[in-house]
This record gives sequence, C-alpha cells and structure tokens, in this order.
Amino acid sequence: MEKKFFQKPATYVGEVNINVTNLKNSLVFYRDFMGFKVLEETSERAVLTADGTKPILTLEQPKNVIPKERRTTGLYHFAILLPSRKDLGTFLKHLIQTKGHEIRLGASDHFVSEALYFDDPDGNGIEIACDRPSSEWNWNGDLVDMGTAQMDGEGVLGEAGDKWEGMPENTLMGHIHLHVAHLEETEKFYVDGLGFNIVTRYPGALFASTNGYHHHLGLNVWNGEGAKASSKNSVGLNWFSLIFPDSEKREKAVRKLDDMQVTVIKENDYYLVEDPSGNAIRLQLEE
Repeated sequence: MEKKFFQKPATYVGEVNINVTNLKNSLVFYRDFMGFKVLEETSERAVLTADGTKPILTLEQPKNVIPKERRTTGLYHFAILLPSRKDLGTFLKHLIQTKGHEIRLGASDHFVSEALYFDDPDGNGIEIACDRPSSEWNWNGDLVDMGTAQMDGEGVLGEAGDKWEGMPENTLMGHIHLHVAHLEETEKFYVDGLGFNIVTRYPGALFASTNGYHHHLGLNVWNGEGAKASSKNSVGLNWFSLIFPDSEKREKAVRKLDDMQVTVIKENDYYLVEDPSGNAIRLQLEE
C-alpha cells in the first residue's frame, strides 16, 4: 500500500456508511469475523475502525428497515485495502477456515491489485484487496491497464501469516464502486464537478481517481440504464465521504457543482451532495 494515494494532494474515499437489517448480527460479522474495532456503538449504529481512531465503516439499522432492493443505484461494493499481500493471504486463510462453507467467494487479479469478493449477511458487497506496487502498473497515456483475471490463490495463501489478528492498523477504504443510472451524466458530475480523472473505461463502467491512483471510484450501469435510486430505509449505501486535501480544492468543487445547478448543502464541517443517481456524498477535509 502506498499512502501517497490517500493523502494530499489526492482526493479519496474516507468512510462508507451502510444500512443493515440487524446491527447485532452485523457486528458479529464485521467485528468478530472481519476484525474491525468498534469506535462508537448505540442500539442503532456502530462506527468501525481499523486503527482505533479513524472511522472507516459505519453500520446503521434504520427504523422499518427493508432488505436490499434489486436493480437500483447505490452500493455495488466498498473496497477494504490491506497493507500487504501477506495480510490478504492471512485474511483468505482465516475466511476459508472459519466461513469456507458459508460465504460465496470471488477472487480476481486486476493487474494493479489482487482482490477477494463476498457479501455481508445483508448482501452489501465487500472487496478485500491489496495493491501491487504502482511501479508495476501499466499506463497508456492517462489510462491504466486494469482487467479481471484469475487470482493466484495458492500464491496469496503461500504468503499468509499464522493467524488473522484483525484489521491491520494501516487498513484503508481503498475505493467505492457504485451502481449509477447513466454514465455520461455521472462522468460529468465526478470529473467536471468533483475534479476526478477517468483512468479506465470498461463495458458499462468507468473508473476514476486523483493523483495517479488506479481508482478511487468505480461507476457502473450494470443494474440497468436509468435504474432508480434505492429507498432510504433499504439495505445498502447511506453515504460515503470524499476527503479533499484542502479547503481551496473543496471550495472549487462546490463552485463547480453550483455552476452545474447541483444542490450542495453546508453542514457543520462538510458539504452534502448527491450524484445524479442519488448517491449521497459528504465532502470533507483531511484532519
């Protein structure tokens, strides 16, 4: 993991907030199995962290919660980025040993990274990944070579440590991948409005980043062109945060969004905005 993609001058994903149907059951999964620490907890909400200080994932149990809706915009998956391939191998071994018969697991080599895919108990998509060194990424102009090939599972397991001790302190939210309604208007919002760069184009999908990362955002129409937004009380995404390097860049983004006639709401220490597909974003600053 290279920290330069998650600090100034990059703009990157900080925290993801999702709905679940049963907070206690979800905590068994995220805390006891995945190894997050609980930073704050109430009867309806739990804030999770890897380093004991910074929120990375928040679980909410809304009133009258309903199961995940199909064919809507919203969360495809969030990606937990581990510091090393050894960590990925250790987690994979842990998963096989503890939930090998319960979890439907996917695994891919994306050339820039290696990744595991599975769902939480409510169907929220999760990616657990580690990056290859950026010196090994293949760029063709402004586009980075990403694909989907079979992961070398034996090689990953071969680097595993003895025991999974929970999320390493340096674990980050690597990216978020969203279902959107239309790619053209989505690209305009994230590129012209928020200042991201398109780094890969894929059938029905765009991948965007800042500061030369392979992607901080994935955006796809795989749930159908014109898909509707999910209900506010359904399992799935509530909001995610984008961390801007300084107030100047954030204010520039807010002005651009205003010029595009996008509604931007100022809260205490962040701006709240929705992308054209109804995905809510908090525009925050590095602490």
